[in-house]
Amino acid sequence: MPEPVVDAAVDVRGLVMRYGEKVAVDGLSLTVARGSVTAVLGPNGAGKTTTLETCEGYRRPHAGEVRVLGLDPQRDRAALLPRIGVMLQSGGAWSGVRATEMLDHVARMHAHPLDTGMLVERLGLGDCGRTPYRRLSGGQQQRLGLAMALVGRPELVFVDEPTAGMDPQARRTTWELLEEVRADGVTVVLTTHHMDEAERLADAIHIIDRGRLIASGTPAELTRGGRAATIRLVVTRPFPDGAPESLQQALGPGTEVRALDAVSMVIHGPADSMTLGRVSRWCEEHDVLPESLTLGQRNLEDVFLELTGRALSR
Repeated sequence: MPEPVVDAAVDVRGLVMRYGEKVAVDGLSLTVARGSVTAVLGPNGAGKTTTLETCEGYRRPHAGEVRVLGLDPQRDRAALLPRIGVMLQSGGAWSGVRATEMLDHVARMHAHPLDTGMLVERLGLGDCGRTPYRRLSGGQQQRLGLAMALVGRPELVFVDEPTAGMDPQARRTTWELLEEVRADGVTVVLTTHHMDEAERLADAIHIIDRGRLIASGTPAELTRGGRAATIRLVVTRPFPDGAPESLQQALGPGTEVRALDAVSMVIHGPADSMTLGRVSRWCEEHDVLPESLTLGQRNLEDVFLELTGRALSR
């Protein structure tokens, strides 16, 4: 088992979690630096939610050790709870309670809460403050959940899918608030299915698959190296059957074609005029109408696909 990391906000060492015969987390070790935004990514069923619920004190490890702010989330729960905030992906409020009533209730549970009016204004909750929780949109529920996680001035906040269901403006507002929280010295542990969100916010990223840590680093470290560049092809209607294999044959050796979904493919390899010309000719020959054909260095989604063979499911 790895040695403890001194002064880490979160230190997970050799964590094992099981559901009956199924091993959900398999000897996982990772750390989160204080004052950072750290993203934990993985396909559905990878074990990331179980890992974070263990860090939050909701589950007891079957093997291994977990320390959060230097404390055991189970044994030291009473001492830890006032120091952390938890934003759940869904739930966390009573069905019939009004949004601002719920936030005020949570604020009264803390010794030195933030001003709830400020959070309501920052997160755009003013128009729905008197709306029962069950009638809030998904994005409004997420914004209320974030406000509830932050109102107690936590040292560490866990945020699960913070912008799920939000419109673009609300997403940007949430990103800006999380960046301000980090600037104030608060540690943020983030799970998300939006790769652009992880690349924008995270100082460090841990990628988990099948209960094991398969990669860690900054966004720049994870996207550096590997294949030199990518071409991303997005079309107006679904590709014909066998399209990745057909395009691969047309491009020849030195490239790799991967389907991202029914209307987009990514080509790894030489991103030169010859390759672009072959892609264009292939589209013409197969009656495929491109919506966009973009060139760039590989991004975090490319890295994730290379490592796991799967896209993040939303």
